[in-house]
Amino acid sequence: MAFIKEESEDVKIEETFTVKQEDLQEQTDRMVLKEETHGQNEIDEKWQFEKPQELTTDEKPTLTKKTSSHGRPRKSKSGCNFSCKLCSKSFSQKSNLDVHMRVHTGEKPYTCEQCGQSFSQKQCLKTHMRIHTGEKPFSCKQCGKSFSQKPNLDIHMRVHTGEKPYTCEQCGKSFSQKQSFKSHMRIHTGERPYTCQQCGKSFRHARNLEVHMRIHTGEKPFSCKQCRKSLSKKLNLIAHMRVHTREKPYTCEQCGKEFR
Repeated sequence: MAFIKEESEDVKIEETFTVKQEDLQEQTDRMVLKEETHGQNEIDEKWQFEKPQELTTDEKPTLTKKTSSHGRPRKSKSGCNFSCKLCSKSFSQKSNLDVHMRVHTGEKPYTCEQCGQSFSQKQCLKTHMRIHTGEKPFSCKQCGKSFSQKPNLDIHMRVHTGEKPYTCEQCGKSFSQKQSFKSHMRIHTGERPYTCQQCGKSFRHARNLEVHMRIHTGEKPFSCKQCRKSLSKKLNLIAHMRVHTREKPYTCEQCGKEFR
């Protein structure tokens, strides 16, 4: 009878105990550290090229060569002779301008033969190939963790240095990674960019939407090793395990009664 009572308590727990979907800072910080996903956001900003824009003209890029009074081409003080007519960005070599134009045209001539993903630069394809080869040439000297890209190692080093260069101007909280900072800002802006296509519910984080979808799919990926009961959320599994361990970590301050 005692076990039945405990199981019924667990059912109540599972009905009421849900992941607090807006308290995700710690979860987000862990998520963003995945070297091949969110770390890429910060890496992309270190590349020379920005997000592609749509071409509104078929005109070719302008090559602005400055000439001296004698009519001979001469370099500007900055050494940038080739300018993009669409965004006015300048380059010292025409080949760099040609590569830059792919930002506007959306051209991606380098394609991965294994997965079909395309890239605008050859170096990007080379870096991408490490996902397939498993190559991780950049290692942390303090903990030995390896990464496929150097910017990911640079981001990782903040774990050891404690550096948090991204600070929220509204509440003063600091973050070691830009993606964590962006996710945090949704608390202040109220932005919820991830929407369930089945019920219309919106979330601030992709991970929250992923967990929510289990309501519709019925997926329960977390199983109890003792009784084989399956649950849709890890926190529900943790709460369920107290049925077996008899742990009661929550105590009423007024009467001293303990709860799971």
